[in-house]
Parts: sequence; structure tokens; C-alpha cells
Amino acid sequence: MRHILILAGTADARALAERLVQHPGLTVTLSLAGRTLDPADLPAPVRSGGFGGAEGLAAYLRQENISLLIDATHPFARRMTANAVEASQQTGIPLLKLERPAWTAQPGDNWTPFRTIREAVEALGAVPRRVFLATGRQRASAIEAAPQHHYLIRSVDPVDPPPAVPYARNILARGPFTVETELDLLTGQGIDVIICKNSGGEATYAKLEAARRLGLPVMMIERSAHEAPLSAGSADEAMTLISHWLEDAAKRGV
Repeated sequence: MRHILILAGTADARALAERLVQHPGLTVTLSLAGRTLDPADLPAPVRSGGFGGAEGLAAYLRQENISLLIDATHPFARRMTANAVEASQQTGIPLLKLERPAWTAQPGDNWTPFRTIREAVEALGAVPRRVFLATGRQRASAIEAAPQHHYLIRSVDPVDPPPAVPYARNILARGPFTVETELDLLTGQGIDVIICKNSGGEATYAKLEAARRLGLPVMMIERSAHEAPLSAGSADEAMTLISHWLEDAAKRGV
């Protein structure tokens, strides 16, 4: 029986876990950082909370006799991904990075790339604007760098503490979203610019199609590169790689 640890927190992690738990030769454990107050139901036992950095993760991998580590965290969970890479190197336990492909601009899109939310906020300009901040609650305080704007912040959980700006509203919602509801939101709130992360996937893409239809500019926070040696762009692709790994392990008798 081989034990797989999935660093979870995404729909991709859940989709992969649903398939892996059907495999008779595998035990699956999911790990959540514990940042989401009301996480979606998951199909396998869950470990919640941090590990204590790469060293702590490596110790857990050894203690639980993990055979394969899968990093299926959010594309912007940079610290966790770095810890997974280091823990894999320390222990020799193979690492698979499951990360959905980034979005790419389509004809009619008006995207400007930025490295951080703060950089995007600082580029909004001096004239007050109505900003849809669709980056989640993490680092929402970056808007304090430009308090003159009106911000609509969407997140799964409340932003706590609220940003220290005079004009900010926090709405709570979990995707997937439709183009129609995004159009209603953007027009109803008089939004004239969107700040979002290039998270990829279908669940939150609708806002970008809505922005295209309305001719709104998008300030896109781009991903940083990861160092995982083996990666998959979908649960299906990950299952193919895992099947190859299992076959190879069986041939080697390990």
C-alpha cells in the first residue's frame, strides 16, 4: 500500500483525490493550510495546518512513510510550493506539481501584467477609480497604498482585518461564476478596472470574458515560475503520470 500526500486547497486537488481514492493500492491524505474558514468537502482524510516549513514537511513525509508528494496548492501559494520542492529534495520522495495552465489574453482583451498586487494598485493613478479586486483576501491590505479609490473586494472568507481605506466593500462568494452574473456585478457596481491573479481554470474565468465584453482593463498579477521537476496541468494528466509511476515502482519491486 503506497501513501500519497496531496497538498490541497484547489478544485484540481479535490478532483484528483476523488480518482486516487478509488485505487485499491493507494492511501491518500489531503493537507490544508487552514486559511479557508469553510473549505469544500473532500474525499479523503484531511490534515489541517502548517508543517513548520520545509524541514517540518520533510519530517512528516518520513514519519508517515509517504511514497509520493503532490503539490496541488493554488498557483500563488509560492511558499508552500518552495517548501514542497525542498522537502522532496531532502527526502528523495518524488514530487508532482499539479497546476492548471495560466490564462492567456484573447483578441479584445486589455491586460497589463504586474508582479504583485501592490504594484498594480500603485499603477491605478491619482484620479479615483472603481476597482474590482478579485485576488482573494490574502494581501488585500495592499490597497492601502492608494486609498483614494473605491474598492470592491471579492473573497471566499472575510478580509480580516479590513483594509484601512475609506472606500472598500467586501463581498463573499465562491466560484464558479457565470458571465451573466459577472456582467451584472461589474455594471451594477460601476467598475472601471479589474485587478486579479492569473489563477487559470474555468471557475473564475467569467470575469475576464465579462471584462472583454465591457472593454474594461485588467491588471493581471502573473505567476512566478516553480522548480518542481515533474508537473501536470490537469487531474487527468496527473493520473497518467501517477499510473506510470506506479507501474515503474512495481517493475522495480519498490
